[in-house]
Amino acid sequence: MSAELQNRVALITGAARGIGAAIAQHLSDAGAKIAIADLDGDGAKSTAKTLKTPAIGLSADASDETAMRSAADRVVAELGSLDILVNNAGIGGPDTNAAKASLEIPLTELSVDDWDAHLHTNLRTAFVSSRAAIPHLSRGSSIINIASIAALMPSVSMPAYGAAKAGVIHLTKTLASQLAGRGIRVNAICPGYLWTRAWEMIASQIKNNNPAYKEYTAREIFEDVIRNSVPLGTEQTPEDVGHMVVFLASDKGKNITGQALTIDGGATLGGRRVKSADNDQ
Repeated sequence: MSAELQNRVALITGAARGIGAAIAQHLSDAGAKIAIADLDGDGAKSTAKTLKTPAIGLSADASDETAMRSAADRVVAELGSLDILVNNAGIGGPDTNAAKASLEIPLTELSVDDWDAHLHTNLRTAFVSSRAAIPHLSRGSSIINIASIAALMPSVSMPAYGAAKAGVIHLTKTLASQLAGRGIRVNAICPGYLWTRAWEMIASQIKNNNPAYKEYTAREIFEDVIRNSVPLGTEQTPEDVGHMVVFLASDKGKNITGQALTIDGGATLGGRRVKSADNDQ
């Protein structure tokens, strides 16, 4: 265990599993005390028990202002302070149930309820949780928002998700400007292609809508997308995101604020991967 974040306390939303749990693990490995806030309170407590540093799991809705204020107060009371907020809570995947029939859903056919659900879960959560945490933060503290490369590229199948994550980036830059005078840094991370439950669903829908993938498993479809869409030819992992969170939260990132940093293997460069003789057969 390193000591980069020793004596610091981190609150991570939506961290009972997946990317959030990996972030919690890496922050703990760097010495931070951890608070996990998740709708799945039992899952949050279970993940907290796996960490090396003092940790607590809280049942909290990151979009509920009262719940998050209570969670922030409890973190300070039980762990001593609040120095790092990671806004990870959110949902991914195609924006409508209609996507089960087709991945090409025009924005004009997206229901208002589906639109509101994505903004509520992917943008409101970051706004509400930040408002709850900011009164407890001090000079040297850091807010890290988990956005997505969907915020940077148009997507017919996920217009509401992309718009919400673009809003997260705007919120990041606005808060960074507002809080700079207090010495509080705010940044966003935009992960690329990660093998998650949401991507497994997307791959399954690609299979249903494209005869060329009839004999492929969902995982094989995901790997084919990586080969063709990511210049480095590699998928991204929750661990990649965890490493970046630790860097941004530590003194190594002390002069970085207001940025949206991509972890995408070059996917946002556009185009398709170009094969070369020395790394492809």
